[in-house]
Amino acid sequence: MDVDEIARTAVELLDEGGLRALTVRGLAQRLGVAPASLYSRVDSVEDLFDLALDDALGRDAQLQDAAAHASLHPLMLTYYRHLVSHPWACQVIAMRAPRGPHYLRLSERMCALLAEAGSPDPLGEAYTLSNLVIGSAATAPMAGSEREAAVDGELAPLYAYLHSAHRVDTEAILDAGLRALLERRPANGAAGPAV
Repeated sequence: MDVDEIARTAVELLDEGGLRALTVRGLAQRLGVAPASLYSRVDSVEDLFDLALDDALGRDAQLQDAAAHASLHPLMLTYYRHLVSHPWACQVIAMRAPRGPHYLRLSERMCALLAEAGSPDPLGEAYTLSNLVIGSAATAPMAGSEREAAVDGELAPLYAYLHSAHRVDTEAILDAGLRALLERRPANGAAGPAV
């Protein structure tokens, strides 16, 4: 049994039904094999999550192109779009740090771009940017119901007023956050790194 086929099929199950859809038994059934035969390739469901997470990232041609050629801001927006297209990925990342080869290449590229821009702490800034992107992608699915949630105007009058007029565009909100982080102004007034 091919590990790539296991990973691809795990992604299909996750895309179709979320985290609960990926079980060793369900995956074996989809692949047409006995569950015990999967254990010759993986040790646990957690291994399946890792394989699926990295497989989905590696098969995203737009993200791979952005990682190879884009500056940091467009790379992070592309990563956000990838995560939104695979909502389960944010949940998996929240449970376990991704360490597959595609995720390591993405992390390396982020750190390299930040180092090239003169960051004193490329890894810390990469974590900050990743957390912003992952959090934004994780909350994107609820944006549609944001309008439906009533706001108590007596308890929070300014928030209620602003909420009633605000257009929820999750990618625009992320874009503004990335700009705030990446185009910051140091104390001396000089422009921050353009990454």
